[in-house]
Amino acid sequence: MLSTFLIAQLALLLSGVGPGLAAAPTHIHRAGYCSFYDTCGKNPEINNAILTPTVPCVSNTQARQLSGIHLELLRTTCPMLYKGANATFACCSFQQLISLKLSLTMSQAILSRCPSCAENFANIYCQNTCSSNQSLFTNVTRVFNTTILGMKKQGILEYQCYYKQDFADRSFNSCKGVRLPATGGYAIGAMCGKYGSTLCTTQRWLDFQGDSNNGMAPLEVLFKLVSDDTVVGDDIVPLNETTWKCSEPVRGSGDRCSCPDCDDSCPHIPSPTPAPPPFKVGNMRGTLFVCLLLFCLLTLLFVSFLMWRCCSSAKKPKDQNLKMVSNRLTSSEKISRAIHNFLTRTFSSWGTLVASYPITVIVISTGVVVALSSGIVFIQLTTDPVELWSSPDSQARQEKDFYDQNFGPFFRTNQVILTAKGHPNYTYDSLILGKKNFNGILSMDVLKQLLILQSRLQNIEVWYEKHGRNISLQDVCYAPLNPQNPSLSDCCVNSLLQYFQNNLTRLEMTANQTVRGQQGTVDWRDHFLYCINSPLSFQDITELKLSCMADYGAPVFPFLAVGGYPGEEYSESQALILTFSLNNYPSSDPHFEMVMLWEKRFLEIVWEFQQEYADNYSIAYMAERSLEDEINRTTWEDFPIFAISYLVIFLYITLALGEYSSCTHLLVDSKMTLGLGGILVVVGAVLSSLGFYSYIGLPSSLIIVEVVPFLVLAVGADNIFIFVLEYQQSEQQPGESREQHIGRVLGNVAPSMFLCSLSEAICFFLGALSEMPAIQTFALNSAVAILFDFLLQMTAFVALVSLDARRQQASRFDLCCCVRLKKQRREKKHESLLRSFTRQFYVPVLLNSVVRMLVMVLFIFMFCTGIFLLFNIQVGLDQELSVPEDSYMLKYFQYLNQYFMVGVPTYFVTTGGYNFSSYDGMNGVCSSTGCDNNSMTQKIQYATEFPKESYLAIPASSWVDDFIDWLNPVSSCCRIQTSGQFCDSTTTDRYCSKCMKLTIDTLRPDVEEFNKFLPWFLNDTPNLNCPKGGRGAYDTSVRLGPDGEILASRFMAYHTPLKNSQEYTAALKVARELSDNITASMRKVPGTDPSFRVFPYSITYVFYEQYLNIAITGSVNMVFCLVPTFVVCYVLLGMDLRSGFINLLTIIMIVVDTVGAMTLWGISYNAISLINLVTAVGISVEFVSHITRSFAISTQPTKLERAKEATINMGSAVFAGVAMTNLPGIVVLAFAKAQLIQLFFFRLNLIITLLGMLHGLIFLPVVLSYFGPSVNRAWVQAKQQTVGSLAMSNPAFEGKQSPNESVSPRHCQPLETGSDSRGNHEDGKGLNSKNGRVWTVTTKEESTCRTASVPDTDSGKGVQHPTSPVEGNHISRTGQA
Repeated sequence: MLSTFLIAQLALLLSGVGPGLAAAPTHIHRAGYCSFYDTCGKNPEINNAILTPTVPCVSNTQARQLSGIHLELLRTTCPMLYKGANATFACCSFQQLISLKLSLTMSQAILSRCPSCAENFANIYCQNTCSSNQSLFTNVTRVFNTTILGMKKQGILEYQCYYKQDFADRSFNSCKGVRLPATGGYAIGAMCGKYGSTLCTTQRWLDFQGDSNNGMAPLEVLFKLVSDDTVVGDDIVPLNETTWKCSEPVRGSGDRCSCPDCDDSCPHIPSPTPAPPPFKVGNMRGTLFVCLLLFCLLTLLFVSFLMWRCCSSAKKPKDQNLKMVSNRLTSSEKISRAIHNFLTRTFSSWGTLVASYPITVIVISTGVVVALSSGIVFIQLTTDPVELWSSPDSQARQEKDFYDQNFGPFFRTNQVILTAKGHPNYTYDSLILGKKNFNGILSMDVLKQLLILQSRLQNIEVWYEKHGRNISLQDVCYAPLNPQNPSLSDCCVNSLLQYFQNNLTRLEMTANQTVRGQQGTVDWRDHFLYCINSPLSFQDITELKLSCMADYGAPVFPFLAVGGYPGEEYSESQALILTFSLNNYPSSDPHFEMVMLWEKRFLEIVWEFQQEYADNYSIAYMAERSLEDEINRTTWEDFPIFAISYLVIFLYITLALGEYSSCTHLLVDSKMTLGLGGILVVVGAVLSSLGFYSYIGLPSSLIIVEVVPFLVLAVGADNIFIFVLEYQQSEQQPGESREQHIGRVLGNVAPSMFLCSLSEAICFFLGALSEMPAIQTFALNSAVAILFDFLLQMTAFVALVSLDARRQQASRFDLCCCVRLKKQRREKKHESLLRSFTRQFYVPVLLNSVVRMLVMVLFIFMFCTGIFLLFNIQVGLDQELSVPEDSYMLKYFQYLNQYFMVGVPTYFVTTGGYNFSSYDGMNGVCSSTGCDNNSMTQKIQYATEFPKESYLAIPASSWVDDFIDWLNPVSSCCRIQTSGQFCDSTTTDRYCSKCMKLTIDTLRPDVEEFNKFLPWFLNDTPNLNCPKGGRGAYDTSVRLGPDGEILASRFMAYHTPLKNSQEYTAALKVARELSDNITASMRKVPGTDPSFRVFPYSITYVFYEQYLNIAITGSVNMVFCLVPTFVVCYVLLGMDLRSGFINLLTIIMIVVDTVGAMTLWGISYNAISLINLVTAVGISVEFVSHITRSFAISTQPTKLERAKEATINMGSAVFAGVAMTNLPGIVVLAFAKAQLIQLFFFRLNLIITLLGMLHGLIFLPVVLSYFGPSVNRAWVQAKQQTVGSLAMSNPAFEGKQSPNESVSPRHCQPLETGSDSRGNHEDGKGLNSKNGRVWTVTTKEESTCRTASVPDTDSGKGVQHPTSPVEGNHISRTGQA
């Protein structure tokens, strides 16, 4: 970065200008005559120069003929003036030629990369100093008297120099594009002083060369540019010599300037291919058109289906009676019955066993949970975002590891952005630049306050207990020029105050100055205006004589010191930027703790400063540790919110599970203990999962702690409600023990619970195939937690139900079972309010023929709308969302986007396998003269020409280019002692010789020279004599192997300002495409390893890579979740393909509609939302599968009746167990501080729950009523056999039917079966029982349905005696026939 101090080099050029022997100013303007000759000592008007201001003497004599070594020196220094051995005349002495050669040697270090520029630039000073026609275009205007070696002479203080405008323009144009590889800027910026590269013109360029105030020019040179039609007079003839365009070789031979240094040398660069226009149909968006078309098509198909069904039903005979189902079953029906019977018997037996030994089961379960949960002591909690969201095998992660291994981690940034309140803008009339608008923040009092803050931060000392000492900035700072033993002034601190080397005295300096005859005062603002345009200057052109370089030895570029300016008007900046760069260390390094302590104190001091000056300044700040600190802080602060959420859910469960009959029995009917047990089952499952994976070494994360309990609670609560509500509604049959009753109920409901839990567990196990670590660990923990939850429900919770039933039968109080009511009551089963509401109101309205059609059309519309919105969802996660709403980081992110005018740095990294030392290898990388037009750095340069498409603002710095310039023998950078040791540019040893010899060919070292000189270059500190030294700029950019081979190297460029995750992702994508293109070109270089590659690296890439393919990742994860859900449902429902498909379709619709709702509610699609979408599949299974199974095993004669039955029996339990369990807890999350919690857990989970409830309780019953599978004959046959058994074995049936009824079992069919033992039919026919099971019989005369029942000797009620496994081998009560 210090390789371009061209101003210093130009100084020596002017120090030897002009001879002078005459006693008066120029009075002869004639060909062959001089205006000045030899030197006249020091300029008396200059006291504060970087270089000794030696001036020429006045001379109006003829030019001297040169010979010998004088002539040879002229021929090598100024070949354009050489006319032959006997025909060469000049106006410069031998000593002046030596100074001129030294000066031109220094400039060549910068300009030699463009031969025509170097030639034209040398031509200007060769003509001024040595031209034999010097007097024709120069005119001395001011002199002083002096005595040299006893002779009185006149030294020159000022002279005029007349050039043809065209000649000057051609010289300027050849140089204006020359790049500085170390900075990516232009050399002309350092050659134009206060105007910089942007405002530089030919006149300003020359004026700066002749300005004695620049600290390097020894006298004033007034350049006069004359147009072709202007006559100067006094025999003055403006200089108009031959120049060379940058696109042509000098004197017709050699190399021309390369493309990065000369636009005219560039091949035609086609504009980037514009993105294809969005798909449209007319003026309508294509996706909208397709979705509308899909909606119309699906609606048309549905209407067609209704019309076909209406026509088909009209042809069927209306008096068709139900006949005996054939005994011949299909294979799938047999499998279905076998699976169902097996599950029912297994769970019945298991439930009876567990209920018989509840204490033992609870003790064993608790022991297992405690044993597994104890593994949490070994938990590895991952908080590093890189470890969470980036797979170790991902491309970005591997590239990051490669970069860190070879170059070390990217340095840590600690930053303050300051804006001022109540400081009005003003206009400053600069003596140097005229009137300039200044923002109010650029005022002395603000800068002094910033200096106070900066000094406090620089002087931080923090006690480090482990080492027993204070640590300070120099212990942890990034010091590019002195990394081994840095002092405080070596630390990299960037701010506007570095233009004054952080010195208050220099900031307050003023000086009187005369510019163009105008007297005035210059102060810090003039110096600031100079430095922002020429940050590489060692001295400004004001009388302040201050350097622009930072105290740590590097330039401070204005875009890193100020922000919020229009264009390049830095004086109108709205913000001051203060940046501390610290070394980065692995967490295992002891220095890591030191830097964390320093940053902690940094944050404290800035916060204190903010509080102290809150009325005057607005401050945004951050440390490298800030983001992780804020995420961890809000996580722990929001834990109470999660605790309250679980408490609300617990209260709901305890209240909803209770079966209340009277106030006196309130404490007996309460289910608080059972509800608490259910919650503990969920907690135990989650803790067991965490402990299990902690035992095997799988790391966990806070996301698991926050999300998995909600998921498991949704699954667990649903199962709890289904089981408990079924048990409460079921009658204990005569001769049946309490334990057998519990087993029978479990046998009815457990298959449905098993179906959901198994499909969800398999779903999450397959979801763990994701490459993203956070999703992997979440999916694995979720899968095991769901399995543990199911197992604990089948053991511990069933045991708790047994104990609770025993307590309730004994009329003992809940929570205090030692207290017992004296007055016991006989239990009577009551239908729950929710079930009653569902039966009496909800189902009749929902399954009304008109409402069903409207529901289908509405949900088809929602699905199509969801598809359209899915294609419009924002992908990414803006970093502002990662911190809480009260975080100081939000203000920093706002200021970062508002005031930073340049983006993050990006590195183009080369791996091993490329031969940099070969001729072709260097040309394939460099961008100077002789380099390939499609070289690496040239392609990056081409990309910066299109910043909107490439997202690159500043071209890459190139150590190869600067290394070649450093080797150039015309410079004094690379020299070698006779002993073979390196001789740096500051050594005056006359035995030092140049490393490379002059050549007319393109300068390139051979392999041996390359390997020998490269380490010297990388360790050479830049200085005034050799600004191309690589130390600080490149010493860490090249990784050398033990044999000198290059294992890795990097080339730094800058992105344009990136505002959001979409731009960060697009920038990464384009950078990779560019790198792939570069890799393909460089692999063509002979000797390149086929595995060699170039890749881009920035600290942000590892976070945004996931968004390049997150759509595919999400789709794959959804498939992994949905396929097992379908397969498990298909298998466990007895190969019921249609039920499995409807189940799958409904879940897909829930997911699609969820994504659509995310778009409407401003929730972006990213890894966190993907985790929630995977969770949505699990929760959707709970909303859907129970009802689907209830429908599938129903034996009602029509689909509509079966849909009604399934909705009544299971819908109410699903609503109470899933929807109402989740909603209270989700609502509480709205009060969380973390935006991530509010957005991705409150909003998204609310969407998932509401859409799951709508689809499960509204759409699913309707679609089943239309398209559900036909009644399974296996269930019907089993029911018929049950009734037959009742008629044959129960004498109560004999003679008890009505006169018009035939009770032959061949004519009976059940209306309800399966998971419910009560049955209610709401189709207006055959409903003969309030609480009992209903059967239909066909009469011989009327074909009507009646209830077959027998009188109960105790209650007068009818009793049925089913024996089929479908009925669970129990007797249930029925109402009066």
